[in-house]
Amino acid sequence: MVLTPSTMLPLGTPLPAFELAQVWGANGAVGTGEHGAAWSSTSLSAQPVLVLFLCAHCPFVKHIEPELSRLEADFGSQVQIVAISSNSTITHPQDGPEGLREQAARNSWRFPYLLDASQAVARTFHAACTPDLYLFDAAHQLVYRGQLDGSRPGNDQPLDGRDLRAAMAALLSGQPISADQQPSIGCNIKWHPEGA
Repeated sequence: MVLTPSTMLPLGTPLPAFELAQVWGANGAVGTGEHGAAWSSTSLSAQPVLVLFLCAHCPFVKHIEPELSRLEADFGSQVQIVAISSNSTITHPQDGPEGLREQAARNSWRFPYLLDASQAVARTFHAACTPDLYLFDAAHQLVYRGQLDGSRPGNDQPLDGRDLRAAMAALLSGQPISADQQPSIGCNIKWHPEGA
């Protein structure tokens, strides 16, 4: 495990367009085996969007799973949430479709969970770690990227999502969002081995 911070994509960056296999959605598992139904960012409406780079095995992601469930309950009707796993399934098969489905089912998530098998979408976002979080406004311009809160496995800070919640609350009430944003820190995205 290599502790890795967010690259902090510039604020104002437009939401990149992408189409990926969806392995989980509002009604549970989508598709079978290694393949899910195609899910495209063009299906997003003119509402804010929260993109989460997650995976099934990372202890930093496991640590925040309860707060992600609370965020979906609190903001899911106002903010479109999309999770993406970009970890190499060559080196980390537990982050393949079945592992992602089990994780989503265990947490009762209803948001789409997508598999970035080529890792191209992670590179487009300059995603570096799990978790890596990106909040876009209704015009799909980046307004927040960084940590959920200061909580990390074993550091005894409360898991309350305060940083992301503050940004979401400000966005939804038309208030300015502070540009003083702290990077997320977690496990590095597991890139495919050279030549794979």
